[in-house]
Order: sequence, then structure tokens, then C-alpha cells
Amino acid sequence: MQILLATFTTLFSVVNPFSAMPVFLTLTDAESQRERTSVALRACTYMVCILTIAYFGGQYVLNFFGININHLRIAGGILLMRAAFELLTPGANRDRVGPAALAESRLKDDISFVPLAMPMLSGPGSMAVCIGLIRPTVPDKLFTVLGFMLVAAASFAILVSSLRLTKLLGRPGMAALARIMGFITLAIGVNFFASAVGALFPGLTR
Repeated sequence: MQILLATFTTLFSVVNPFSAMPVFLTLTDAESQRERTSVALRACTYMVCILTIAYFGGQYVLNFFGININHLRIAGGILLMRAAFELLTPGANRDRVGPAALAESRLKDDISFVPLAMPMLSGPGSMAVCIGLIRPTVPDKLFTVLGFMLVAAASFAILVSSLRLTKLLGRPGMAALARIMGFITLAIGVNFFASAVGALFPGLTR
């Protein structure tokens, strides 16, 4: 249960489904609530598949390229800290999808995989976190994947309720929420970076 909660709390702030709400509403503005629910369900299902593949296949990719897991955690920590600073900085570019990609996505029949599932919900930072969460035993791995599913369920609920949440919070509320998520993401990135450096250079932590 501890692994399940740790996976959920770590991954949820990195996935940050709140940041996907504006894009989701923009790309589904002409669709009914039922169609939006269907798109959100497919996107979150794809997200679980992507994160699970990254989780189980990431170690083999690292071994193939001769990359130590702690090296990945350092790189992932830097990536998370960079993303967190963008959320914390007023006026910074917080969009995970650029204007050109957004315009192209409007022409697609199905936007649940790209850009919603990837890169909005399961981008490089989320994948790096998943690989960094690798567990030694089968039960621990199953609890970790179950944590992915919980994050997907929470993301689904947020996307389905995005119209009501946007009206309820307004611009000030969304900005405050972005900074809160950014601060949590920054702490996770620092933890990833510091723990990996400590593992590579034990003398520094003494």
C-alpha cells in the first residue's frame, strides 16, 4: 500500500492533468459531453499503456545504451526541475503543445493519443519518473502499475470535469494551482537529483 501511495503522489504532480484541461477543452469545444468523456477515457487508457511500457521496457533500454539508473534519475530530476520552474514563473511558456501542433490537432479525427495521451499526460518527465520507480519484486511492480491506473483514474475525472473546474477556479485559481503543482514537481525533481547524486557519490552525503 505504501508503494501504491508513493507512486500515485509522485506521478500525479508530474502528469499534472490540470495543465491538460485548456488543450482538452479547446480541442473538444464542438463535441458533446458524452464525446468528451469518450476522448478522456481513451487518452487515460493510452497513458497507462505508455507509462507501463516505459516502466517495464525502460530498464532494457538503459542496459542497451549502458546507462546507469542513477544517471537517468539525475537527467529526470533536471527535466522535472526545468518543467517546475516554468510552472512557477509568471508569464512563462507553460504549454506542452505549441500553437502549430495545436492547430494540426484540430484537423485530427481522434486527439486522444496525440496530443492528449502523449505528450500532455505522459511526456518525457513522466516516463523518466516511471523508469526511476523500478521495483525489485513482482508484487511491488504490480502495485506500481496499479498506481499508474490510479493516476489515470484521477486524470480522467479531472478532464471530464474540466469545464466545471475552469469556471469554478477561473484564471487566478488556475494560476495558483499551476504554481502549487510546480512547487511539488520541483521538490520531486530535487529529490530525484539528490538521491541519485548521493548513490553515485556516497562521500558527499557523509
